[in-house]
Amino acid sequence: MGDMKGLSCFLLAIVLATSTVSDSTAPPRRSVKEHRMLYEQRSADRDISWAKKNGRIFYPVGYGADPSGQIDSSDAIISAVNDAYNGSSEFTLMQGITDLGGVVIDLQGGQYKISKPIRFPPNAGNILVRGGTLRASEDFPSDRFLIELWAPTSKPLQNVETHAASLLYHYEDVTFEDILFDAGYRGGGLFAIDAVRVRIDNCFFIHFGTTGILVEKGHETFVSNTFLGQHLTAGGDPHERNFSGVAIDLASNDNVITDVAIFSAATGVILRGQANILTGVHCYNKATFFGGIGVLVKLAGLGQTRISNSYMDWTGIVMEDPVQVHVTNAFFLGNAYILLRSIKGQISGLNIVDNMFTGDGSGVPIIQLDESKATFTDINQVVIDRNNVGGMKLKSTVAKKSVAALGSKWVADFSSELVFPNRINNLQYSLLVKGQRRFPVHAVTSVSNNTVIVESRKNVNGVVSMVVDQNSMLGEKNMLV
Repeated sequence: MGDMKGLSCFLLAIVLATSTVSDSTAPPRRSVKEHRMLYEQRSADRDISWAKKNGRIFYPVGYGADPSGQIDSSDAIISAVNDAYNGSSEFTLMQGITDLGGVVIDLQGGQYKISKPIRFPPNAGNILVRGGTLRASEDFPSDRFLIELWAPTSKPLQNVETHAASLLYHYEDVTFEDILFDAGYRGGGLFAIDAVRVRIDNCFFIHFGTTGILVEKGHETFVSNTFLGQHLTAGGDPHERNFSGVAIDLASNDNVITDVAIFSAATGVILRGQANILTGVHCYNKATFFGGIGVLVKLAGLGQTRISNSYMDWTGIVMEDPVQVHVTNAFFLGNAYILLRSIKGQISGLNIVDNMFTGDGSGVPIIQLDESKATFTDINQVVIDRNNVGGMKLKSTVAKKSVAALGSKWVADFSSELVFPNRINNLQYSLLVKGQRRFPVHAVTSVSNNTVIVESRKNVNGVVSMVVDQNSMLGEKNMLV
């Protein structure tokens, strides 16, 4: 008996020793409490994908939306949006707009087939829609948008040439983040009307048949860190000449587009409002020689637009009767140029300075005029200067030239350098006489067709240096022509 007891103790000691060695290499054991917490977390993660909401976060999947994109999810997403808007709140934003407190519609990384627009209810704001893909079905209406901020009382603009400021806003502080909008070559991506302070950030718009983003009668729409293209290409597409549609159309005021790339569309950006800002915009949507336009500044006579630090890649800028427009620190590649188009013949407060232009050496002018509808007659406060070119023809409102001659007449023709024909508002010149200590009588005898003639009473060996300027202040009368 004693021997058996001793053997048992010996075997127990071996088991304990073995267990100690094994435990030293095994992961630490969880307590019962830790196991329960992990189980509850995993259960919550599993259940949340099928729940309708978690707090003030709403999940379209819980309403029956199919994240695989196999069946139509329109009604389910609309139901989630409506429930998100139905939350009560005693707080307001602008007059008549309920503050929803930052409610979130979370698409949970799903790909959803959409057969009709997701139209948001009016008169509410402070809402975020994030994280997923919306794809138009084959029967999606070709004249609508995947998402619409469109109140029943709002009237869309009928004339693409017009612009109107909103008298009553129905949406405020609505944010779209990390969403891919695939319009399936049918309608558009996002439409907002009578909306203020809408943010579109880190989104991707493709396959739009009409317009990627359309904003009408809005105020302070911010588009940032976003890519837009009708076709998925990285340039040099063999079908580029057939690109159509507009990436961004802003018929509203005080908007900002920043850090945006537009890689395919007939027109990159249309500005039909006042006081808009573009910075860090890369347009390679459709080459100019295929009829493409990078940025179109409309609203003749009421531009007030600033375009800076942008990249016009084989496609240029068109401005209609620009008033207070500033273009600076931009890079124009592939013979891309700026076209000034006359509608009523007015240019005022236009600055095109400190830009770079690169072409193929064929001598395409960096600034061109389209006076097919009307001649530019009302021109003031225009400064086009300090730009540099490579393989293109420099055009400016300021030019200088030196002419050497042994005789009594010096002719300087600035017509190839200046932007506007037959327009020199100011000039300065000096005469350097070589090899003679005399002071000949000399004067400017003609300023016509951008050509300046200086003559002296006697023949001298001289160099005439001239600086001419086409700029004039508002109300300043040209005394030279």
